[in-house]
Amino acid sequence: MVKRLIAAVTVLCLIFSFGVISYAEDVLTVNGNVSLGINARAYALMDVNTGTLITGKNENEQLYPASVTKIMSLLLVMEAIEDGKMTLDMEITCSASAAEKGGSQIWLEAGEVMTVNDLLKATVVYSANDACCLLGEVVAGSEQAFCDLMNKKAEELGMTNTHFDNCTGLDDDTTTHKTTARDIAVMSRALLRYPLIREYTGIWMDTLRNGQTQLVNTNKIIRTYPGATGLKTGTTSKAGCCVSASAERDGLELIAVVLGADNSKERFSGAKELLDYGFSNYEIYIPDSSGLYPEFADVAHGIVQKVKLEHIECGDFLVNKGIKNSIKTEVTLNNELEAPVEKGSVVGEITYKYNNEILGTSEIITAEEAKRMTFSNAIITILKSVKKY
Repeated sequence: MVKRLIAAVTVLCLIFSFGVISYAEDVLTVNGNVSLGINARAYALMDVNTGTLITGKNENEQLYPASVTKIMSLLLVMEAIEDGKMTLDMEITCSASAAEKGGSQIWLEAGEVMTVNDLLKATVVYSANDACCLLGEVVAGSEQAFCDLMNKKAEELGMTNTHFDNCTGLDDDTTTHKTTARDIAVMSRALLRYPLIREYTGIWMDTLRNGQTQLVNTNKIIRTYPGATGLKTGTTSKAGCCVSASAERDGLELIAVVLGADNSKERFSGAKELLDYGFSNYEIYIPDSSGLYPEFADVAHGIVQKVKLEHIECGDFLVNKGIKNSIKTEVTLNNELEAPVEKGSVVGEITYKYNNEILGTSEIITAEEAKRMTFSNAIITILKSVKKY
């Protein structure tokens, strides 16, 4: 028994001899710029998955957005539905202020009752100002209060060159209701995170009021561009013809924003050219760190001698087409830890590289804790071990 006790103590002494390796993190974002022959004041092309701005022209110039404004309005409505403040079958009574909205409308009358579902269809498909205003009033109590929420959300999203004066995009009485192609892409990306909105942006034709009101989508890309998923058009004399168009192919979803085109045909052709460029030149790389590192790491001075490892996968990233098979992985790992080790401790990383440039990193973490071995619990552990014999 004495020999076993001495041997056990010797093992405990050897346990306290391991060090820790440090590591650094560096992330490279893939992006690029290209000159396209698009006849518009400004444009931007963004990847939905990563938020990468692929290319643009005057993308940070403040311009009138017309009804593309409604993307922000719809984003707040989606949030309200997600939070349970509204339901699709909720019946809404039209206010006098919403009924008085001009421009594109479904001619709501004060006192008329319509569901949130139908108001969403009218707003998304037909760009109805009265329906949009009514939804905003339900969310915030008044259009002005709703507009305040729109500006607050724009700030949260980092839309630094945006200011909204109303929820519809009507600009006859304002000189400050402006945004940029880049900012529109940002709020479009935020809106597309809600699967529900796609059930509306993909509608080509529909009806309201038991078939009495016909709706045809103002976004012609829905019908003419393969993989189109949305999103919203806008036209005024100040803004020109505008569109934020989204489409998805092979796991890559893009947003093409065109502002200030001379006519509707040019805004759609410009959006299609941007989308074509993106799909032709880029793709999404989905990293997979499984099996690239040991299942366990050794622990010195711990009650347990090993802890299980897992990883936090880095997000997908945008790459040029054709380089996926050339992306290399490098693993940096401290698999000899010193107790105490908390669950979730970062002990290494997996780096994804292309031509020695870092594309992204995945953290390797501990999946369990390891408490430090003290003299008292060491003796208890030894005695339990000896008792077995």
